[in-house]
Amino acid sequence: MESTGRDTVGLYEGILSTRAIRRYTDEAVPDEDLRDMLFAATRAPSGSNRQPFRFLVLTSGPVAQEAKRLIGTGARRFWEAKRAADGYDRGSGQMEDSPKSRLARTMQHYVDDFERVPVLVLPCYLGYRAPAPSDGASVYPACQNLLLAARALGYGGVLTGWHQSVETDLRALLAIPDQAVISATITLGRPVGHHGPVRRRPLPELVYGERWGEAPAWAVDPPGAGHTAAGPPGGT
Repeated sequence: MESTGRDTVGLYEGILSTRAIRRYTDEAVPDEDLRDMLFAATRAPSGSNRQPFRFLVLTSGPVAQEAKRLIGTGARRFWEAKRAADGYDRGSGQMEDSPKSRLARTMQHYVDDFERVPVLVLPCYLGYRAPAPSDGASVYPACQNLLLAARALGYGGVLTGWHQSVETDLRALLAIPDQAVISATITLGRPVGHHGPVRRRPLPELVYGERWGEAPAWAVDPPGAGHTAAGPPGGT
């Protein structure tokens, strides 16, 4: 298939700059763009090329709005508990410009406005055997393709597990069969703000050579790479 010619960013740059986008304008996503994003998602690899992924795409209308309401209600409960348990309002969280405080504000806005996200996507894994730990390998590459295609076309998104606390009601609403596993909740839309360089742990902390914990000499971040201390301590 030929390129649509609407890509706004190269593949490598897109991989290095596709941030989690949780704030969206109210602009609707045209059907043509949804088609192109979902086409890219369905080009992803899967075990034995069985393509067991399925995507429920919800935009507007009463069913979509009820699905957003259900997930939004569960997301607000979950975030309220996590915000308290993880101390987002303590320590550096009390400093307005700290990364901790900024993340808390972004997350609060995201869950408070969940019902207004332009597009809600529920990637599902359609089981054909007893569940196995490797099943995710046949659906999450498709999710990443979706997010990268959104980035290429000027949109943004984020993958969460917000559906989990309301899954029973969500399944009933959307007639999801028992053999289909809801693997994630993805929201998409036109970003408020912008994408930019993604910050992660330094390469030597994440890439090892011939022995665990020992980085090869070539595992060096390129100049200008941004870093974050999020996640477990290096080497664990």
